[in-house]
Amino acid sequence: MTARATGRLIAVLIGAASLTSAHAAAPAGEAVYGKYCASCHDQTEARIPARAALMKLSPAHILKTLDFGAMMSIAYPIRREEREAVAQFLGHGADDPPPPASAFCKQDHPIMAGPAGDSWAGWSPDASNARFQNAGSAALNAAQVPKLELKWAYAFPGDVTAFGAPAIVRDTLFTGSAGGVVQALDDRTGCIHWLYQASGPVRSGMAVASDGGRTILVFSDQNGWTHAVDAKTGKQIWRKRPEEHEATRLTGTPAEHDGVVFVPAASWEETRSLDPEYPCCTFRGSITAFRARNGEVLWKTYLVDKPKRTGQTAAGTPTFGPSGAGVWSRPTVDAARGLLYITTGDNYSHPATSTSDAVMALDIKTGHIVWSHQMTSADVYNSACGAKAVNCPADNGPDFDFGSSAILVHLANGHDLLIAGQKSGMVYAFDPEQQGKPLWQTRVGKGSANGGVQWGMASDGHALYAAVSDVVRLPPAAGSGADASHPAGPIGNSALDPNKGGGLTALDLASGKKLWFAPPTACAPPRPGCSPGQPGAVTVIPGAVFSGSMDGQIRAFATADGHLLWDFDTEKPFSTVNGAAAHGGSLDGAGPVVAGGMVYANSGYPRFGGAPGNVLLAFGPKE
Repeated sequence: MTARATGRLIAVLIGAASLTSAHAAAPAGEAVYGKYCASCHDQTEARIPARAALMKLSPAHILKTLDFGAMMSIAYPIRREEREAVAQFLGHGADDPPPPASAFCKQDHPIMAGPAGDSWAGWSPDASNARFQNAGSAALNAAQVPKLELKWAYAFPGDVTAFGAPAIVRDTLFTGSAGGVVQALDDRTGCIHWLYQASGPVRSGMAVASDGGRTILVFSDQNGWTHAVDAKTGKQIWRKRPEEHEATRLTGTPAEHDGVVFVPAASWEETRSLDPEYPCCTFRGSITAFRARNGEVLWKTYLVDKPKRTGQTAAGTPTFGPSGAGVWSRPTVDAARGLLYITTGDNYSHPATSTSDAVMALDIKTGHIVWSHQMTSADVYNSACGAKAVNCPADNGPDFDFGSSAILVHLANGHDLLIAGQKSGMVYAFDPEQQGKPLWQTRVGKGSANGGVQWGMASDGHALYAAVSDVVRLPPAAGSGADASHPAGPIGNSALDPNKGGGLTALDLASGKKLWFAPPTACAPPRPGCSPGQPGAVTVIPGAVFSGSMDGQIRAFATADGHLLWDFDTEKPFSTVNGAAAHGGSLDGAGPVVAGGMVYANSGYPRFGGAPGNVLLAFGPKE
């Protein structure tokens, strides 16, 4: 939509089309409320809103709260159509107001009018997924990094998570939000060019494709829809589901090559398994190739075979398999070899497959699997295992997904490497010229279900930079609201060790040898939601590497030896250019973006016990 069509902005999220679950008929909102909500909201307790208070909210507000708001840890097992039904049943209030007119750019302030080089398109500035911005496009050098200061802040109203992956195209910043709003902002001032309401939370970055004189943005949402919009106007070009499964969850940024976008698919089904009545599991990870201009499907590759019934749980619920092997991250394009590299997650149910926890190469024209290397075998795991519930598979694995993209690195000697980091804490190098032959492996972290390399590493062609999460969760405190079914407890809980986790390691590309280690910084002072873990993606420019932390700090380190160049505390309130209330929190997920002399970072990530927040921050060197 255009900046002037603000009346359409707050379109009720549940009005977007969604598919009925294969496992159940359309649910009744009252029944869903009785099953999941009544035990808390029908009671009288000061800290829990009563049912009467919920009925004063809009359906869209309630749905957003369930999707990625204050109730997200409780809503994990609840299917999408159940969330929609309970939101319709409870919600009777008016929608939130649109941004004020003063937040929009003036008509004489055109969109995408800046230099073509000042861009960061997609998860990484180029197809390699190295998250390296060269000197010309960065327009920021290591000597200027210590002089960085906040230039403007933009709030995501009503959100408690800020996890979108920003993209920059010719002086315009595009980013999604937990509320499902995609915004086009001026990169220097933060004024709004246009806003687009997706079908659910958008953490995916933007693939950028050209169609004649038109620039197309392709991105995905966490309710399973892929969207293509005109970058200049925000008008929808097409919208499709790459997967029919109800629990489809699209987090990875689509990759683009020659007018085709490759959409990775993962799933919420791992958390649906917390419900003992859920038949686990039937989702299959996949890659779908769409033509960018019209959404035509060119090919689709599934990463596990079609599931079959395998038995039943101790509670009598049917079980299915194989399942899982979702793709959480952006595929890596190797145009020279005609290959598309992907990394995969674990299996959710037996039987285990050889394609889970793997690094794989697909033919870019057909989707045919050319080669595959599994790094952790028999990793069959779902969220029921953490809760010791009936849907946990026997002999369950360690949950050592690949959550980050593989990086294609061109060495000075003319050889290439493909490098991947795993939640196990291991980093691997492969030879793309020899069917992905493993070359070296190095441990950079302890690894765990929420540890190791989470969202992404970076390389400048001289070294590899890997930050690790290794968050340590403490036993829930009495009265914290956490329990065995929802070990993360409420958002911003204090069940994280303030002294353990994190660290940034530089590795020699040719050998995997450690060059230096920048140790984590303990939380000071210790506080709810604080951990020194560094799960977010890393970004590098010549001379400096940026890494955020769950303690709310964004830091820059010298690439030569790892000494600290700059840090900024984001866990505080901010005045915003769009006039909405904003507060920073933990940094996780998408890492900083650098383009045109500016650094951009989202702050706020409570899902795994971190501190909530809802702000996009823009930094530039002090003049």
